[in-house]
Amino acid sequence: MAKITYIEHSGTEHVVDVANGMTVMEGARDNNIPGIEADCGGACACSTCHVYVDQAWVEKLPGKDDMETDMLDFAYEPNDTTSRLTCQLKVTDALDGLVVRMPEKQI
Repeated sequence: MAKITYIEHSGTEHVVDVANGMTVMEGARDNNIPGIEADCGGACACSTCHVYVDQAWVEKLPGKDDMETDMLDFAYEPNDTTSRLTCQLKVTDALDGLVVRMPEKQI
């Protein structure tokens, strides 16, 4: 299990425990975290679960595959370094303490 901090664009923080094997997106959805819409349900077919990963975590996460990179082109104000789709981040103990920030909006 990993404790993940989701920070809304307004600055409101939500710290939740997310079970191993789930995705960071599912952790937000199951805990009613506003700011992650997840319209496609985690199929990497939209960009509505886009977040900015805290800089301290960028190098600790698995790299983006081509599909995630392509979908991030549709995200609101993506950042080449910190933008990720939460549906592509599988939770493990190694993600304990992960901090993600939501963009102003999802598109």
